[in-house]
Amino acid sequence: MSTPPLAHPVPEPHALPHGWARWLGATNHKDIGTLYLLFSFAMLMVGGVFALALRAELLQPGLQLLNPDLYNQLVTMHGLVMVFGAIMPAFVGFANWMLPLQIGASDMAFARMNNFSFWLLAVAGVALLASFGVTGGAPAAGWTLYAPLSLQMGPGMDMAIFSIHLMGASSIMGAINIIVTLLNMRAPGMTLLKMPMFCWAWLVTAYLLIAVMPVLAGAITMTLTDRHFGTSFFNPAGGGDPVLYQHVFWFFGHPEVYIMILPAFGIVSHVIPAFARKKLFGYLSMVYALAAIAIVSFVVWAHHMFTTGMPVTGQLFFMYATLLVAVPTAVKVFNWVATMWQGSMSFETPMLFAVGFVFVFTVGGLSGVMLALAPLDLQYHDTYFVVAHFHYVLVAGSLFGLFAGYYYWVPKWTGVMTSERRGRWHFWVSIVSLNVTFFPMHFLGLAGMPRRYVDYAAQFTDIHALTSVGAFVFGLAQVYFLFWVLLPALRKRGAPAPQRPWEGAEGLEWEVPSPAPFHTFEQPPKLDATATRVVA
Repeated sequence: MSTPPLAHPVPEPHALPHGWARWLGATNHKDIGTLYLLFSFAMLMVGGVFALALRAELLQPGLQLLNPDLYNQLVTMHGLVMVFGAIMPAFVGFANWMLPLQIGASDMAFARMNNFSFWLLAVAGVALLASFGVTGGAPAAGWTLYAPLSLQMGPGMDMAIFSIHLMGASSIMGAINIIVTLLNMRAPGMTLLKMPMFCWAWLVTAYLLIAVMPVLAGAITMTLTDRHFGTSFFNPAGGGDPVLYQHVFWFFGHPEVYIMILPAFGIVSHVIPAFARKKLFGYLSMVYALAAIAIVSFVVWAHHMFTTGMPVTGQLFFMYATLLVAVPTAVKVFNWVATMWQGSMSFETPMLFAVGFVFVFTVGGLSGVMLALAPLDLQYHDTYFVVAHFHYVLVAGSLFGLFAGYYYWVPKWTGVMTSERRGRWHFWVSIVSLNVTFFPMHFLGLAGMPRRYVDYAAQFTDIHALTSVGAFVFGLAQVYFLFWVLLPALRKRGAPAPQRPWEGAEGLEWEVPSPAPFHTFEQPPKLDATATRVVA
């Protein structure tokens, strides 16, 4: 069932910007969204190569390909590239593309700042990767950059600090842009409690970014002054405390986990109702759950620090506060399942990734509950159990959410339909290889295998070999996505997409033609009572 186009579509201007000038000086939210998405996918591939180099080294015990220092550099850069270069920018790309379309706005609030925030990120990404080329190589202190190890690194650490500062500034500018756009540029009739769930997810995420990115900036600035200006914030020789760095870093780091997953919650909250052909169950409770997760995320940071010797009272507080996060998260999972319950379900590629997201994210959430228990965490801490947990949340969570959103909205972006057969291959190979890679890591951790070690005892060989094979298959699945799914879409090869390609899809983004015109909603649209349709 298709919806007729807008009664008065905005005519395309005769001379749209083109060539390099279009992209370098881009101020249109769709162009900037595309830049973010292409940059993040390139960084995903780079970070994936780092990960596969690590897994190739761990295929057998002993040293095969990497010396210990290079191994530690790749561990560190894999984390930094994936967090700051791949996952976060990808969600910002989705925000740039979809938020104005979903609220009936003509563009983002601050178009030139939008352009600046992207190019700042691009420069930072290049500078981060360039740290491999300086004396001593890239930073090798883990993605958390813990002191005192970070105080002893070469100039590659300074380049990483500089890059993270730029990425943080880019994130703050992007968050300000998103907040102002969502609060001030909604079409008349779209109240806050009629906003789509992806908009709500990003509104909460943007406030989190503004709150915690300055905290990270403070932590790495103190590291910089300890390294070069004689301060002793974290240097025990001068009266500093390395554990202070952990407190400051994780006050940023735990809300950061939700910065990387809340937008995925928003995406899945669109895909599941569309393919269940039902309204989202419990919209209001979903909004409150998003806000509750964000608020509680500020009081759980020290669950990363149970082994630092904190008092039992502190352990109890952070343990119970962490377990409290499970409540609003369970509300969201329950509502997704309730939306699917007795729905008229179909399993096109976006729905496969969305259902896969719910399954594997729940696995990651359950292992998170185990890590939240202080007595158990003393055993699990810094083992492969932790590696398994956060990869289930971030790879199976964030990445699957991104793929669900890509397959769901790409007809609106490009005007062509993705091959269902290729999308299904991408999904099934990805989810099987992902579980082969990361599920056995739980048992490695339970058996006492520490993470970030370049070598290991012979009894861990079989599981390491299995996870390495799974990792390479997962990597090949993303190469398949690049060449057989993404590039054909960019070249507009495929069946033409109708205005509303998914029968159950709701929202203003489906009220414009496919592909979405360069300028949309120059005049605020008139909405129906649900704020999901345009009336003539």
